[in-house]
Amino acid sequence: MQKSLPRVTIVCGLPRSGTSMMMRMLEAGGLPVLTDHIRQSNEDNPGGYYEFEPAKQTKQDSSWLAQAVGKAVKMVYRLVYDLPPNYEYCLLFMRRDIHEVLISQRKMLDRDGRVDHAPDDEMAALFRADVARFEKWLARQVNMRSLDVDYRKVVSAPAEPVAQIVEFLGGGLNAARMCQIVDVNLYRNRGGAVAQPKATT
Repeated sequence: MQKSLPRVTIVCGLPRSGTSMMMRMLEAGGLPVLTDHIRQSNEDNPGGYYEFEPAKQTKQDSSWLAQAVGKAVKMVYRLVYDLPPNYEYCLLFMRRDIHEVLISQRKMLDRDGRVDHAPDDEMAALFRADVARFEKWLARQVNMRSLDVDYRKVVSAPAEPVAQIVEFLGGGLNAARMCQIVDVNLYRNRGGAVAQPKATT
């Protein structure tokens, strides 16, 4: 990896996989985060969404990355394809059981009055295939490295995964404060025997 490149931390994963929680943890640990707070907290994300609207338009305009150096920004993993090569990216990829992701997503859509008629098995297969393609692509990127973060482990026993995150990001973060952010009561959509695809690092 080209160490001379400016570094940006990317928190990514499937929708409803814990990316907002991870952003809160990093912020509590002392890593600045890039967010605009346009999308307000609600029942689905009581702690806030930590989104940054310009990140959704990276393919058209990536100039916002100059603001992200030394900070963390949240992105849906598909947007990572659009990141330009003149930065070093440290990806925290949130991994959560696909069925839990689908349950959580359906509940959010229902509350928003939106309906998704696609069968769960079909959606799970699409997610697996899409993530597998992303993993193969990621392995070829010389300016990116990634750490898989297991959502269930973080909410049940955060000390070990938090220690791995701190080490991955080069140290200097307050691990105790990061652990304090975790609220097991927000782990409301459990179940599903189908695990996420194998990690890519």
